[in-house]
Amino acid sequence: MSTLKLNGEPLTLPDDVDPSTPLLWVVRERLGLTGSKFGCGQGLCGACTMHVDGQAVRTCILPVGQVVGKSVVTIEGLGGDHPVQQAWRQIDVPQCGYCQSGQIMSAAALLAANPNPSNDDINRAMAGNICRCGSYPRIRRAIHQAAASISTGVQTFDPATGEG
Repeated sequence: MSTLKLNGEPLTLPDDVDPSTPLLWVVRERLGLTGSKFGCGQGLCGACTMHVDGQAVRTCILPVGQVVGKSVVTIEGLGGDHPVQQAWRQIDVPQCGYCQSGQIMSAAALLAANPNPSNDDINRAMAGNICRCGSYPRIRRAIHQAAASISTGVQTFDPATGEG
């Protein structure tokens, strides 16, 4: 019996789920959680990013058999009111929006590990999350804004200048 925790709830995978099936497809097709997107199928674009035991991972190439016994969080599991999601709305980050769930999941994992990241920290953590619309400056501003609200509630980042 293959079990894991999905968005905080225990989940037993059906017996007919092949353990080599990418986690993304199990979550999207079998469980109906379609917030995480398929982009490249090679783990290069970041659209499929979810958290596995708190780490941002590319799920289009991660076999579901490798997450048995682990905790998986999808974009739906953040609940809509996560500080990163709030900052995304306030800064008006999305254009087409396709990459946004992966971007948000990577940003949330970054802030969980580093509540006050520098621009270099953000660049390293977000490398590989591709935004075809080029929203990178707004993404960085939103991450700084979310970090400020998480860590102290005092804004240490100036959205007008992009400096933090």
